[in-house]
Amino acid sequence: MAKKKSVDLPDWAKSMWEEMGSPKLEGLKSIHNGDLLERRQGLRRDDFVEVHLDVQAFANPEDAFVRGRLISSGKTSLEILTEDGRCEFISRDVIVKMVLVAHTRPAYIDDEELLAFEREDMKRRSKLHEKVEKETKGNDDSHLWG
Repeated sequence: MAKKKSVDLPDWAKSMWEEMGSPKLEGLKSIHNGDLLERRQGLRRDDFVEVHLDVQAFANPEDAFVRGRLISSGKTSLEILTEDGRCEFISRDVIVKMVLVAHTRPAYIDDEELLAFEREDMKRRSKLHEKVEKETKGNDDSHLWG
């Protein structure tokens, strides 16, 4: 079986891909087999996904389907930027199936841009916490003597 060299996006994802600056999609596929250290599977930030929801949770069955870009993934919900530009938060409780359409970023451990962002974000948050502590009255000095 010949390996697919290019990634074919569905029509709904093409405009979103272009809005992202048309990042290269080749070489970003999941790796499920081989050495454990070389495997790269799972959802990633900015992946194009189709989410099938429990139809019983909706009055209109057509609303039980969401297509878009995965913005964030939390313990109880997913944040999806839909094809029409809306940001939707979806409870994991109503998700029946998720289909990965395409990865748009490298795996987390290989994503230098994302790791650099997280480092800078941690620094920013630390500075903010220090600033708040300095500006807070009392500074929780009650444990000090004299």
